[in-house]
Amino acid sequence: MPNIPHTEGPDTTFATVFRRALQQRGLPLERIRDHLRAQQITVSLATLSHWQRGRSQPERAQSLRAVDALEPLLNLPAGTLRSLLGPHRPRGGPPPVDPTVARTVYGENSDVEQALGDAFPQFNEGLRPLTVQETVCLDEHRSIHETSITTVVQAVRDAVEHLTVVHFLDSPKAGTVELSVPYGPPPRSRFLPELGCVAADIPLGRQLARTETAVVAYTLRAASDVSYQHERRVTTPLRAYLLHVRFHPLALPAGCWSYQREQIGAEPRHRRRTALDAFHTTHLLPTHCRPGVYGMEWEWPA
Repeated sequence: MPNIPHTEGPDTTFATVFRRALQQRGLPLERIRDHLRAQQITVSLATLSHWQRGRSQPERAQSLRAVDALEPLLNLPAGTLRSLLGPHRPRGGPPPVDPTVARTVYGENSDVEQALGDAFPQFNEGLRPLTVQETVCLDEHRSIHETSITTVVQAVRDAVEHLTVVHFLDSPKAGTVELSVPYGPPPRSRFLPELGCVAADIPLGRQLARTETAVVAYTLRAASDVSYQHERRVTTPLRAYLLHVRFHPLALPAGCWSYQREQIGAEPRHRRRTALDAFHTTHLLPTHCRPGVYGMEWEWPA
């Protein structure tokens, strides 16, 4: 008797129904590939894996033939999987930014949302970061006094002109916050003392068309209280993220640890001690940088 899945609800997608059917039938992807190959349909293991994880969906003619051929093997009524396929995704460019992921990482009524106000739903909706490199420098007073960021972004729509950044500081002192760029006019920035943050719109130098990329570099300086950590909030998967922390030789920590959080305020996971090198620096370079919070923390000697 065919296995009739529920076809309504937020969890009823092609990926979830396909994955559950595989689990219920106890079929490995190799068996699926061989079954299709016997019917003169070629689909790679990587593609099948992407289908069940929701990273892609069948769209081409041969892929749709594969979907039809899979339903009897998975004991699903004819047309079940086809009915769950969404509209074709645009090819030749990045997928649009999903605002729900950002809210998952930031949480409800987050400090970022408070800083941006009504502009939060459109927060960098036209850009997708590809790589981020941060260098955080601490002074002899144990405070972060300079953070340099270089990021590569890609436009997910046409006519994108600037990148919006929001940085939270450790009790910054009024009048000491400065955000600068190495080239071009100074960005329009605003300091929000009640939140302890600075927000800025950094020009990209020209309007980007969809799929075009730009390199954005800027430096944030401020006098603040003693620092104990630095975090980066990631709302879209990055190809690479590097956090490089440099301590002053007269103010070295007793220990440093890297960690990850699923969202702001969550308990740290994958906490690992990191060593300082001869230049008083340490770094974090995640193997896979998925949405979440990545950071380093340190303890000061008594």
